[in-house]
Amino acid sequence: MSLTPATRERLWCARIGHRLRAHWRLKAIGVPSFIAVFFAGYFLLLKFPVFPMTIMPLTPIDRLIDFSPGALPLYASLWLYVQFAPGLLDDLGELISYACAASVLSLVGFAVFLLFPTSIPTAGVDWSRLAVAHLEAIAEGNACPSLHVAFAIFSAIWTHRLLRHVGGPLWVRSLNWCWCAGIVYSTLATKQHVSLDVLAGGVLGWVGAVIHLRVMARSRRDGGSGPSRTDRRAWCG
Repeated sequence: MSLTPATRERLWCARIGHRLRAHWRLKAIGVPSFIAVFFAGYFLLLKFPVFPMTIMPLTPIDRLIDFSPGALPLYASLWLYVQFAPGLLDDLGELISYACAASVLSLVGFAVFLLFPTSIPTAGVDWSRLAVAHLEAIAEGNACPSLHVAFAIFSAIWTHRLLRHVGGPLWVRSLNWCWCAGIVYSTLATKQHVSLDVLAGGVLGWVGAVIHLRVMARSRRDGGSGPSRTDRRAWCG
């Protein structure tokens, strides 16, 4: 018997609610702690570069996109967006695996920042007038790859996967990708990165997510334990 749209909506909302409650204490402590440690490493590399700084070149895309103060909230929304994927994980093994993958993604970016420090050209923006002068300091280094973009792409792929598992409708999955695209755009519109930084960050996030999901799938097959609890719930609905 086919389900009515109202019934399907109640089902996927209930599944999301269940996932958000699973291991909520660990998530509530772990995700903010990860972000805090990430920023500690990020600013350490930003303030104490080891090698000479290279200025990233501009492309026609960078000249086409003007500075937009309205993109600042969208830029900052990454730190809310990245919490959705781990928040929707109800399997402890997958949650730990996700944290490890996010850590590797950060370390790869940090290694590039350490060995090949880069900055973007002066944007000519009066940051003090916008009460966000700290953004000017952030733009002084750690440019390529853009970890802002890398984590947006990594999170979008994982969130899409989990929304499909819970039977999330097309409009919700589309909203996920629209938010990701908005964050990527905001890195250019706030003049925190240039297009080459965005491209490198996008590749890093995409490759990181694809490799991680393939490793997880192979590990599950080799373990011979069948699908995870998350997959069984998605399939049995």
